[in-house]
Amino acid sequence: MATECILSGYIEQALSQAVYDKLEDGNFSGRIPGCKGVLSFSDTLRGCENELRSVLEDWILVALKLGHSLPVISGIDLNRELVREPVDTL
Repeated sequence: MATECILSGYIEQALSQAVYDKLEDGNFSGRIPGCKGVLSFSDTLRGCENELRSVLEDWILVALKLGHSLPVISGIDLNRELVREPVDTL
């Protein structure tokens, strides 16, 4: 049985909501509604998708480090307090 990391699920769900536009100059822009400041630009759609993933990952890590609130995406809430279990229970 495969298990999915909550962070990976959050990233995938956020990226599934991404909006891409072709700009007048032929380049592409990408953004994720609800994730302020998460946007990317590239000369190809694939490059824009890859850059958006990278920006999103960095945005999440900085927000978690600084204690900023993140939007709940598809029911995934990264703002909950972590529950730590002793290592010997693993």
